[in-house]
Amino acid sequence: MEGGPYLEGMSTALVTGASMGFGRALAFELARSGWNLVIDARNRSELEAAAALIDQLGAGRVEAISGDVSDPAHAAQLVEAAAVGGDFTLLVNNASLLGPSPLPRLAEYPIDVLARVFSVNVLAPLRLVQLSLPSLRKSQGTVVNLTSDAAVESYEEWGGYGSSKAGLEQLSRILAAEEPDVTVYWFDPGDMQTRMHQEAFPGEDISDRPLPETRAPALLRLIEGRHPSGRYVAEELLTEMVGT
Repeated sequence: MEGGPYLEGMSTALVTGASMGFGRALAFELARSGWNLVIDARNRSELEAAAALIDQLGAGRVEAISGDVSDPAHAAQLVEAAAVGGDFTLLVNNASLLGPSPLPRLAEYPIDVLARVFSVNVLAPLRLVQLSLPSLRKSQGTVVNLTSDAAVESYEEWGGYGSSKAGLEQLSRILAAEEPDVTVYWFDPGDMQTRMHQEAFPGEDISDRPLPETRAPALLRLIEGRHPSGRYVAEELLTEMVGT
């Protein structure tokens, strides 16, 4: 699905996993703030529904391209679409794979499934970064890699997902050191009412978790505030926003 033309003077953001949850909420925040968007998700109908709602905001262009971020051809298509407008300045690696539900202990974790989790959560973001760097270096742009407290805490049964996010965080740190002209954030939105979080706690009531729409403004503030590269947590940024 393609929206209207790219609007001159507006930056373009590529956001993966934007059909629902935090990715969708962030895409709405970016659109309201005047960004052109390229968005991605595996489910075409859900992605196009999100794109149609974003398009109703009447802001910049939104292009929805469905596919699997771990597919090299799909990754190349996404970056090519984002670069069309000539002002590709933001890559948000939001798409993630939880793994089996319920979450298994490491002693029973199927290795082939863990390889798939790492393919989506670590290798796919790195591939998109590699493809995007020529544009992002030129624009002094930003990479955002979505992470989790599971990357830094030893939660039982979170070994697969948590270790993949720990790997993504280390890639982010090194990327920030190697690419001085690109800002790199690894951003933890915290627990939220999302499909993935429900899959992590099957049968449990997660209605007490915040909605993604309440966390997305924190990342928008981080991006548009041009903070230095580093690890940021949504709850801390939101507290700062209340105090200003």
